[in-house]
Amino acid sequence: MPGPSTLSLWDDTAEESDYRSPTTGDVTTDVAIVGGGYTGLSTALHAAERGLECCVLEARQIGFGGSGRNVGLLNAGLWLPPQDVRAKLGGERGARLVDILGEGPAYVMSLIEKHQIRCELTRTGTIHAAHSEGGLKDLTRRAEEWARLGAPVRLLSRQETAEKIGSQAFHGGLLDARAGTLNPMGYVRGLARAAKGAGARIHTEAPVTKLVKQPGGWLLETGQGTVKAKSVILATNAYSDGLWPGLEGSFVPIHFFQVATIPLGARIADILPERQGIWDTGRIMFSLRRDASDRLIIGSMGSAIGGSRGLSERWAARQLRRLFPDLGPVEFETSWHGRIAMTADHLPRIHRLDDGLYTPVGYNGRGIAPGTIFGKAMADLLAGGAEADLLMPVTDVSQETARGLKAGFYQAAFAVNQVIRSL
Repeated sequence: MPGPSTLSLWDDTAEESDYRSPTTGDVTTDVAIVGGGYTGLSTALHAAERGLECCVLEARQIGFGGSGRNVGLLNAGLWLPPQDVRAKLGGERGARLVDILGEGPAYVMSLIEKHQIRCELTRTGTIHAAHSEGGLKDLTRRAEEWARLGAPVRLLSRQETAEKIGSQAFHGGLLDARAGTLNPMGYVRGLARAAKGAGARIHTEAPVTKLVKQPGGWLLETGQGTVKAKSVILATNAYSDGLWPGLEGSFVPIHFFQVATIPLGARIADILPERQGIWDTGRIMFSLRRDASDRLIIGSMGSAIGGSRGLSERWAARQLRRLFPDLGPVEFETSWHGRIAMTADHLPRIHRLDDGLYTPVGYNGRGIAPGTIFGKAMADLLAGGAEADLLMPVTDVSQETARGLKAGFYQAAFAVNQVIRSL
């Protein structure tokens, strides 16, 4: 059972070993990367493979942020349907982003295979489940566009959805065969191992307290030493703080919590028998998956409230009874939550903060594949690529309107939702 010091179930069950290496002394490098999650470690891995000296500075431990706390759904694309991405970014750039992120899961899987990352990978897809007839209409629109693009994405009937999930609660679903599930902490620790093997320095427990521009580069100060670098990538996403003024105000932080049962074994033989992960079309969406040890992990927007037998566990018990009335009472093992960086248009950003200083931010709950792909794009840029070739137009930081009010409203609404749906 996860101990009180662990971040999530994934932190406790990941097969890949935790990596800890505090900073000692001063370092000079080509690239300094702040943040030891998917984006930062993918940047380090790909930049080191391109011959650049890299130094990753993680304030806590590898995967401390969303990379070690998310659901573990390895999805293709973005939150938005592909036609909406093209409409917002323009036909050519939008189509390119859709194509590249559509192949995102395949690229992540190739890294897992290449570096033999132990992360409980499944390749059976994910299901976007329709919670209502309106939700099914949205999925139909998505399915039609993915079919036009030739993607292996299929609209499921209500009966097919019931067979895949083991529940009669849904009106249909969208099965994406490109996708899968994994242990997210296992994957991010595996990226750290691969990046270190490629020659990158990785330091944990190394919060950057100051970032100063100098002739020819940047100086980063930590409590144990300094790092001089020609270029810097801030890969902190939803866990950005005041290190760069204004960055944390460029998105709205949204919490997402999860509750895991104890291993249920044969009791759940008919629930997600092919182990697809699901999420639904509700405005306050929920997620459900089954891990390698036959736990059910159910979650939704908001914070984990109350600990053992608290509000979130009562919510989880009520939802499992609704979805699987024959399952019976279950015991819960642990709960946790993480943060998502939501942008107003549900699109990620690449900001140029200053000369040689960039940050990708705002994955809107799609961190695994996009974080990996955007990290590779940052490495390509630093190895001599052009900004015009990046996945997104490079922009300055702009502040999210009424960010604090929005964050407070969402947090309150999500808590009320837990109360109502736990009754």
